[in-house]
Amino acid sequence: MLFGVPQFIDMEDKIVGPLTAKQLGWLAIAGVIALVLYATLDMTAFIIACIPDFIFAAALAFYKPFGQPLPDLISNMFSFTLKPKVYIWKKVVENSTYKPEISKRSSRVENKLLSKNSLSQKNISEISDLLDITKK
Repeated sequence: MLFGVPQFIDMEDKIVGPLTAKQLGWLAIAGVIALVLYATLDMTAFIIACIPDFIFAAALAFYKPFGQPLPDLISNMFSFTLKPKVYIWKKVVENSTYKPEISKRSSRVENKLLSKNSLSQKNISEISDLLDITKK
């Protein structure tokens, strides 16, 4: 029995024509605001007030900066601004007494590498024997 693998699962469903539910919701909110403005303002003030209302609603519905919807970008901006920051990295003081320990094995490998400019098969096998962890 064969089952079809869903394709394009990150695409939102279209509700009305080419509009998704979120886009339709933002435009409906702008329409409700325009209705309230129409009931409270005279015609010239209504037209002047509706222009930014519909521009903002269209930006929220259709504009996708950096590949993500504008409401998500605004939400991320506010959450970054308001949440406390967690700093994990701490600077090490330069005058510390810590010195890395160099093992005898690594110093022998460095000496072998520095002593020869070109590596022969014998030198490679000696270095591999020095680096082999299982041999003691």
